[in-house]
Amino acid sequence: MDYDYIIIGGGAGGSVMAARLSEDPSVSVCLIEAGGGGRDIFVRAPLLVAAMVSGRPRINNWALWTTPQKGLNGRRGFQPRGKALGGSTAINAMLYVRGHPADYDEWANLGATGWAWSDVLPYFLKAERNMRGVSPLHADAGPLQVADQNDPRPISRAFVEAAGECQIPHNPDFNGPTQDGAGLYQVMQYFDGPHAGERCSAAAAYLFPAMARPNLTVMTRALVRRVVIEEGRAAGVAVHHAGEDRLIRARREVILAAGAFGTPQILMLSGIGPADELRAHKIEVIHDLPGVGRNLQDHLDHIISYTSPRRDVIGLNPRGLVDLAKAAMQWRKDGSGMFATPAAEGGAFVKSRPDLDRPDLQLHFLVGIVDNHMRKIHTSHGFSCHVCVLRPESRGTVGLQSADPAKPPRIDPAFLSDPADLKTLMAGARLMEEVVKAPALTPWRGRRLYPHDGSDAALERDIRARADTIYHPVGTARMGTDDMAVVDPSCNVHGIPGLRVIDASVMPRLIGGNTTAPTIMIAEKIAGQMVNAPL
Repeated sequence: MDYDYIIIGGGAGGSVMAARLSEDPSVSVCLIEAGGGGRDIFVRAPLLVAAMVSGRPRINNWALWTTPQKGLNGRRGFQPRGKALGGSTAINAMLYVRGHPADYDEWANLGATGWAWSDVLPYFLKAERNMRGVSPLHADAGPLQVADQNDPRPISRAFVEAAGECQIPHNPDFNGPTQDGAGLYQVMQYFDGPHAGERCSAAAAYLFPAMARPNLTVMTRALVRRVVIEEGRAAGVAVHHAGEDRLIRARREVILAAGAFGTPQILMLSGIGPADELRAHKIEVIHDLPGVGRNLQDHLDHIISYTSPRRDVIGLNPRGLVDLAKAAMQWRKDGSGMFATPAAEGGAFVKSRPDLDRPDLQLHFLVGIVDNHMRKIHTSHGFSCHVCVLRPESRGTVGLQSADPAKPPRIDPAFLSDPADLKTLMAGARLMEEVVKAPALTPWRGRRLYPHDGSDAALERDIRARADTIYHPVGTARMGTDDMAVVDPSCNVHGIPGLRVIDASVMPRLIGGNTTAPTIMIAEKIAGQMVNAPL
């Protein structure tokens, strides 16, 4: 069957693009997603992110792994990625963070013309329905519901107080006039209507309301084998669906939205990428594009966890499980309580040095113990605090392990390959330790997991032994006009007409924060250009 547009990937970018393009009844759109429908209870109940992120079992999760990381004692890192409509917005902590305005001005300076802060802010606003209403930096008419947390734990407010005791000021809005400071995150969560308290994934916000349109076809559990290139142009997609191999043709464009790992993999499987990589897997080189899979950046994260004598945090012991069962019933009744929490309730943006122009560290404060992506379970009540380096200097790669599209890509973030990242992360870990030891958190603070003697050598050993991603990979099909850029500032793949990319892989550099909101913005901006939609 033929369509005007074929979109590969139903995550943040794909959901937005499918919804926006199909607003025009004269065009036909096909969205292809490898995962399931993204409507199950694990997605809808915010706290059940804890059951999905570990990949044990694989619920809506690709559960990918990196190559052994030299900077992390040779450990392989775990990389949870969403495998359902909504993509990683179906399995993340729902945090709504745009990053710092200077991040986007930097994109423009790196060759992504038209992506400065003044260019992108209108598309952030177009996406947003913020419960705080309209202001110069917020809007209330978009599809994406953005809410204040309806029932944060007392410990999260104590975290903000503890940060203040460490001279980190309170910031009520990380997407407001300034990013610096500590506060509670806003979340992508329904705040009214029949779904109040549920996750508002990109699919829930954009795609599900559009799926009744006769000009939109959504295929789930469909594996894309390659983009079909004919006479130098993207002409369609080879896909395996319902036990059959099919060719779906695109009259106008094929749009890749498979994420920072999936997009470069599909490009290379299609013969587009570094020629030596393709030949190594006996793939015909259709277009030698050396930047495909390069420039991988991710936020490396270090965690401190404590047990707690109090029961108003999460515990996976008999008493805690009883509390969680009661919380589940409360959430089903009115959308509030512990099951409505994103777990990462509090946070902060801080500078490792006072001379910096913007924060280079981010803290996430969680109301439970998190160890190895929830792959190591602790039954005690407790809490955790995370710190990550917002703009790492280390650069990694995504390549192929096999020419078989069912095999995962080769992921090498090259964590800590640049010594500057370790220095910054150690500074952040020191600051985080001050906050969690501040008086405001004393009533909750019990025994520390993984204690050490506090020396620089011990801290470095702890980081290399336990640090890992906090799930923000970007950059592997970056925007620009130089020889290593993969797409132009309109996200068209260089040298292949009819092929576009609209996901986090196009970011020239990591933004200072969580990456869902910027990915939605990217898709809104490109969709607006494609249909010439007024703002």
